[in-house]
Amino acid sequence: MPAPTTPPVPVPPCPVRYVLFPGRHHLVTSFQVDYLTALVAGQVLDTAGTPVVCGPDVQVVWAVTSATHSGTRRNPVPAHRREAMVERVTTVAGLPSLVVPVADVPQSPRFAHTVVATVEAGLGVLLSPEDTVVACSTPAVAEQYAAEGFRIASVEAGDPGDPARPWDVLEMLATGDPRWRDLAHPQAVEVVDRYHLDELVRRVHDDPTVSAEGDLTATRDYGTYTADFDAGSDRKWAQVGPYVQPGRVVDLGCAAGGLLERAARDPRLGESDLYGVDVSRHLVAEAEHRKAQGVFENPNVLFAQRNLLSGAVFAPASVDTTLTVALTHEISSYGAGTDDLRLLADRIFEHTVPGGVWVCSDVLGPADGDRLVRLTFDEGRAPELVPGRGTVAGLEEVAPARETTTVAGDAGPDLTVDLTGRDADDVRAHLASLSPAGRLRQFARDFPALSGGACDVTWLSPTVAELTLRAAAEFLYTRDYTDSYLSECHERFCDLTFDDWTALLTGAGFEVDPVSHPWRNDWLVENRLSVGVTLTDAETGSRVDWPDTHVLLVARRPLHAAG
Repeated sequence: MPAPTTPPVPVPPCPVRYVLFPGRHHLVTSFQVDYLTALVAGQVLDTAGTPVVCGPDVQVVWAVTSATHSGTRRNPVPAHRREAMVERVTTVAGLPSLVVPVADVPQSPRFAHTVVATVEAGLGVLLSPEDTVVACSTPAVAEQYAAEGFRIASVEAGDPGDPARPWDVLEMLATGDPRWRDLAHPQAVEVVDRYHLDELVRRVHDDPTVSAEGDLTATRDYGTYTADFDAGSDRKWAQVGPYVQPGRVVDLGCAAGGLLERAARDPRLGESDLYGVDVSRHLVAEAEHRKAQGVFENPNVLFAQRNLLSGAVFAPASVDTTLTVALTHEISSYGAGTDDLRLLADRIFEHTVPGGVWVCSDVLGPADGDRLVRLTFDEGRAPELVPGRGTVAGLEEVAPARETTTVAGDAGPDLTVDLTGRDADDVRAHLASLSPAGRLRQFARDFPALSGGACDVTWLSPTVAELTLRAAAEFLYTRDYTDSYLSECHERFCDLTFDDWTALLTGAGFEVDPVSHPWRNDWLVENRLSVGVTLTDAETGSRVDWPDTHVLLVARRPLHAAG
């Protein structure tokens, strides 16, 4: 009979050398500092109820996640300010710490692995379950680390008092709730006050036109969008460049900097400061990348992610030239319509020096937009689906039309579908399956729902539609460019006529230079708008001349105030 055995004595965990504390860290709370201080002092249990015994050389590793993402409601504070806040808080609190930025990544079951790998690459610190405890209050994230074998300290999630998380405190700051000052660590409050981060957070939080990810729209193909702007930058600069006044030159809606790349080559602007401002973090990041690659000949090129409608970007009377190319229709579409354009004009007027200029180039609504017209579709001819176009302002930049495709089918049946939530390939395939008239039926469903614009269509036959000239123009500008179709249907291209623009600019205080004019892109009319469709007057049946498609505006701030 074998001798009885003694149960094995549990081996206590090795002393903890590292406390991994992952998070976006837009604010550091007093609770967090107190908790981490108690944790490194050995006064905290992990989620399994085991005491966390820390070694004398223990360090807290603050992994600042989403470090490459800022200026959005999800991540309003840039990473360098977050890192500085953590460094200041931990230094004053006497909390031994290291800080490492972690790039923004999509949600992934490998997020925990990504953070650990980034710590190793950035700090040379190899975190292992044997010597590391993870401090994390987000259950889904904590589960990932637990699956990797790490012990978990639950921070706020394990406290019976249910203390406010940093995100809750940040929401208080954004909404003007003064309690945030009592909950944030005093040194975090000092950093917020010193760099006016409260103003930044509120501006981003209150911006009605920008998504939580820092963009106007979630359905835009930014590769296509950037390529289109770049392809037309030479032509755009040839159009607006002659009216640029040296000094401080600002390109609002700069995209990835294609226009400023041309401006940087202009010898007239060699001593000028060139500023690119865009609301999209994707585009500003690409512009910054290009700058780092040495694309811009002028070293004084600067980029910023800002929304001029949310607040002044430049000091009063400090800008010599403002450029807006293919921007104003987006402002009108994604905000409060023409009211936002008036606000834009007021803001630009305010920051323009006396004698300075605003040069605007964009699409234009037809002068007699309420006129009833008829579109007669040739079901044997349709414009070719054009991949690689992200904006209607790129209409004149697409390559010359290739042979048109034949589309079978009858526009009589309503074959429209709800495209909400469909991916780009599904949307493109559905549009390709429709007849030319069927595509108008689909547009008449999508455009009002997404843009708030009108597209009331009366079908006189399966191939003849009656609608306003404005609605017809909106459709024809959008129908055959499908990479970002849903994004395009969110945009109204015909809100203002040339007379409307003149009244808006003079109302803001500008003088409209006589060189300003509407114009029609005849290549566009011949190769895109008129393909497979005839435009006639609803009453007389006579052919209707295609209206002006674009506008060039040169608006000057008077040297002397009126009166």
